[in-house]
Amino acid sequence: MKSAVWRDARVYLKYIRMHFLSGLEYKGWWMMALQVLLVCVADFLPSFLIFARMGDIGAWTWERILLIYALAVASFGLAESFCRGFDYFPWHMLRSGNFDRLLLRPRSLAVQVAGSFFHIHRLARAAIGIFAAVWALSRLGVPATAFSVGVIGLALLGGTLVYSGVFVLCSGIAFFTIKALDWIYILTNASYQVTRIPIDYMPGLFRRAFTFLMPMLVISYYPAAVVCGWGEPVAAGFLALPAGAAFLGLSLLVWKLGVRHYQSTGS
Repeated sequence: MKSAVWRDARVYLKYIRMHFLSGLEYKGWWMMALQVLLVCVADFLPSFLIFARMGDIGAWTWERILLIYALAVASFGLAESFCRGFDYFPWHMLRSGNFDRLLLRPRSLAVQVAGSFFHIHRLARAAIGIFAAVWALSRLGVPATAFSVGVIGLALLGGTLVYSGVFVLCSGIAFFTIKALDWIYILTNASYQVTRIPIDYMPGLFRRAFTFLMPMLVISYYPAAVVCGWGEPVAAGFLALPAGAAFLGLSLLVWKLGVRHYQSTGS
């Protein structure tokens, strides 16, 4: 079992290395990274302008919202970079029939799909998210202790697993709804927007849904609350990694069910 996992990991890393080196061959890759960077910076502006114009919302300052949102953006950016294949899967493999080729190869399907795409410029989203989180922490007066760095690191790792699970889940569902794919954006690109809302003013249904069903708040709000001392239990700050692993595991079950449901384009 361990040897199989290690072998799959080596195959995945070879995929990523190949795509990374090929991406560097394109001389304009840095311009694409700059474009993503500018889009991400512009994405922060609406919240900033609202707070600059209206002031704080109770105890909620711009730095608080920025920290929570930045953790979600960084996690999404990491998942978007290293699990790009599942993000592209419904359009570039399933509908086109290219998935049939993967079925013929004696390697893990999940590893092949995950490593099928890697765009170096997508790391810009993760970079701006991490930078914004560090800036917000400094503005909030949070020292860079082993505890705070550990909690934030686990939050990013758990968040990467959560958003990777979102991509895997959407790919699994796409087996059953091959043509109805536009709603996938609600679960992917639009899902982290919920972290812009102060949790005290978030409807109870939304709060429970994004805590227990799609744990976006578990990987953003609770780690931020623990390191900043906003009154949440310390244990809540360490739930990001297990929550991410559990969500990814359930998503892989849906994916495997979809694979069993799949009918080859040649059949």
